[in-house]
Amino acid sequence: MSSSTAAKGLEGVVAAKTTLSDVRGDIGQLIYCGYDINELAGKVSYEEVVFLLHYGHLPNQTELQELKSVLAGHRDLPQGVINMIQGLPKDTPPMHAIRTGISALGCYDPDADDDSMDANREKAIKLIAEIPIITAYFHRARQGKELVHPDATLGEAANFLYMIDGEKPSEEKVSTMDMCYVLHADHGMNASTFSARVTIATLSDMYSAITSAIGTLKGPLHGGANEGVIKMLKEIDSLDKVDAYVADCLAQKKKIMGIGHRVYKVLDPRAPHLKRMAQILSAKLGDPKWIQMSERIAEIMLKEKNLNANVDFYSATVYYSLGIPTDLFTPIFAIARTSGWTAHILEQLSDNRLIRPQSEYIGPVGLKVTPLQER
Repeated sequence: MSSSTAAKGLEGVVAAKTTLSDVRGDIGQLIYCGYDINELAGKVSYEEVVFLLHYGHLPNQTELQELKSVLAGHRDLPQGVINMIQGLPKDTPPMHAIRTGISALGCYDPDADDDSMDANREKAIKLIAEIPIITAYFHRARQGKELVHPDATLGEAANFLYMIDGEKPSEEKVSTMDMCYVLHADHGMNASTFSARVTIATLSDMYSAITSAIGTLKGPLHGGANEGVIKMLKEIDSLDKVDAYVADCLAQKKKIMGIGHRVYKVLDPRAPHLKRMAQILSAKLGDPKWIQMSERIAEIMLKEKNLNANVDFYSATVYYSLGIPTDLFTPIFAIARTSGWTAHILEQLSDNRLIRPQSEYIGPVGLKVTPLQER
């Protein structure tokens, strides 16, 4: 392969055909199974999106109730996994805990290596149900609090909020979290989805593939960016300091977290939905400075660098306004994206071929070994 054909970061390389989602970066469009994200956001629940990604169409009432029932029925973790979560050091970063918890689940599933499509479909739904439980249990355990067990009468978003807070969430809080789940459910061939597909393409197992995806999402250039946004806003601290902060970052060529996107050349279509939620929450909670600072940063970056805010930029303010700890932002991303990861894994297995790209060697050749005593 010549240097002119090596694509750094596989940019522009098509790695698979998919019916699941399409990211049209040039026009700022995101599609799930034929539906524009603007058509879905606010009109369907996260569970409906799970069904859509896994079955290719939106569910009817019976199908939706059945899926909700199945998800609720898979929320009980093996006691060994619960014990392990409770035994982790209290200062373990949550993404480490979740990655370890998902991997551990594979040890307790006698069908972990059953590669039949039916078995994998069941494991996929189980993992969608189990990852929020692992997250909530670890969050409670690290605070030394009693675990709050799942409530089968609650949907996915409501149950997660209930389990981390210990009290039933308001409708507004549930609808906000549910829409965040919808917006994060899938996003084309992003880095974590690609790593999940690479892992399952070896005919490994569902747990290994999701563990790979979580490890990839953890990085600050992928899912970890939303934590960076709040750290940045806290560092700036007030609206009147935004301009100087951004100017300093631009002068030093420092990255502004949550601004710009590898694929979107225009506005990330998910961002306006999150921005609107952030504005509503900030107004109701009486602390508007976070959204005001965010809006000013976005305004400057668009003017100075022609870069738009992405999904992480406003989701950080939304989660923070909901009272969610900063280090749970990326885990929430993982909870939502498990629906997409598992759908991609199933799609990969339906027409599998080992993913094995080549590399371009640019090192030396023809070297001769010098005898050890002469080196």
